[in-house]
Amino acid sequence: MASVLLVLLAVVGIALSEPLRVLDRDFPDPSIIQTNDGFYSFATTSGGRNVQVAHSPNFDSWEFLDGHDALPGPFPEWVADEPMVWAPDVFQRDDGQYIMYYSAAPREDSRRHCLGVATASDIEGPYSPLDTPWACPLEQGGAIDAAGFRDDNGTIYIVYKVDGSALNTGDGESHPTPLILQEVEADGYTLAGDPVTLLDHDDSEDPLIEAPAIVKVDGTYFLFYSSHMFDSPDYDSRYATAPSVAGPYTRVGRVVAPRDESDVGPLSGPGGADISDDGTKLLFHANRNGENPRGGRALYAARVSLVDGRVTIQCK
Repeated sequence: MASVLLVLLAVVGIALSEPLRVLDRDFPDPSIIQTNDGFYSFATTSGGRNVQVAHSPNFDSWEFLDGHDALPGPFPEWVADEPMVWAPDVFQRDDGQYIMYYSAAPREDSRRHCLGVATASDIEGPYSPLDTPWACPLEQGGAIDAAGFRDDNGTIYIVYKVDGSALNTGDGESHPTPLILQEVEADGYTLAGDPVTLLDHDDSEDPLIEAPAIVKVDGTYFLFYSSHMFDSPDYDSRYATAPSVAGPYTRVGRVVAPRDESDVGPLSGPGGADISDDGTKLLFHANRNGENPRGGRALYAARVSLVDGRVTIQCK
């Protein structure tokens, strides 16, 4: 009977074990990349660092690289004096170089963000920004949350959010926050072809979706993303699937939800998730105080299984 129950739980995508809090400090919007030296995660600005870095040799134990800033500057002219770097993602090119996609406040309108690209020969950096923004649609609210993805055939894509939520005025009206797919050349940033809209928020996700990440497992493309506002305890991590990288994507459900259990208690605002290239390891953040981001957003880790179009958190 117990084995039958486990199978049923796996089929419907219910978590079989608890995510673990692996860094008890402010480390929002974590990305994940695996190297010969283990795993690295890069996170939103905090504690005077533009881009925070953590490392794990085995995915279970994580060390914060204290005093290290992967993107120390100087920044190009288009970036505001206070860069406010959000949601960095690191991608390795075929030539071994590392590419960092980051969101920064532009000098033209520092209330919003645009996407930039930086390069380094070492995974830990320091990363050197290119002179011009990669995407900066300020009339649509700007752009944030870029992440790289390499398909089976070697084609490289960047997926990101057009930040219409930056135009919200608090009057109850919500603006489009489409998740965009853009093919790029082998250098990791030169545009190739036209952008494609993958998904936009629906009524159950208002007022936005963001933090996209793509992985392909067994012929199915999984699009991970967050919904609701980051400062709400209802902020979460969801996913959709498609037979093609460009969609159409079908919403499936939540990966981690508010009030799901972790090793330190119920989750609050679990979002900003990123998935490893093999689809087996997930990092995300959640509120340290169990209520709101004012106490910081800690780093959580979970092993996952992507089978038959479903995401399941696995027993360790």
